[in-house]
Amino acid sequence: MKSIIHIFFGIFITMTLFAQDTEIQPYELIKKIDSVEIRYYPSATLVKTSGDNNFGKLFQYISGNNESKEKIAMTAPVYMNESKSEMAFVMPLSVHEKGAPMPKGEQVSLRVTEPRYVAAIQYGGYTNAKKEAAHKQKLLQTLKENDISAIGEVAILGYDSPYKFYNRRNEIMVAISYTK
Repeated sequence: MKSIIHIFFGIFITMTLFAQDTEIQPYELIKKIDSVEIRYYPSATLVKTSGDNNFGKLFQYISGNNESKEKIAMTAPVYMNESKSEMAFVMPLSVHEKGAPMPKGEQVSLRVTEPRYVAAIQYGGYTNAKKEAAHKQKLLQTLKENDISAIGEVAILGYDSPYKFYNRRNEIMVAISYTK
């Protein structure tokens, strides 16, 4: 039993030491309303897909399955719609600024977002439908109570590798009609 604990501890330390810093999509925190953050996001480039094997298709794109065969660093967050049928990766800022290479894979496309205001609520642990529903309800209720209009569908954002076991970051986010 002691050797199993040592092996597990060794794997845990190794994974922690070799974890790479991941570029996070930049935003400006405008204000907090309870646990809801109002944020401003500048324009960004997303590579997106839908259908089956979404993560695999997007991972192939950043691994070089694009017109210039360019390898692109993984960033966070990963965007998903509520049904998980659509997924998008944010391109690193340097790739956004120079222009992302065109995808070669089927059902993979690029989209440059407009600058926008959003409301987001953060939660930890591994995400699941129950957590997503509860945080969506809390987010939308807070917006309603503060006379802030949501625009469009909510998105589920994941920031961590499935192999990260602690201090996980997830969010529910929705674009809003907002002026400073």
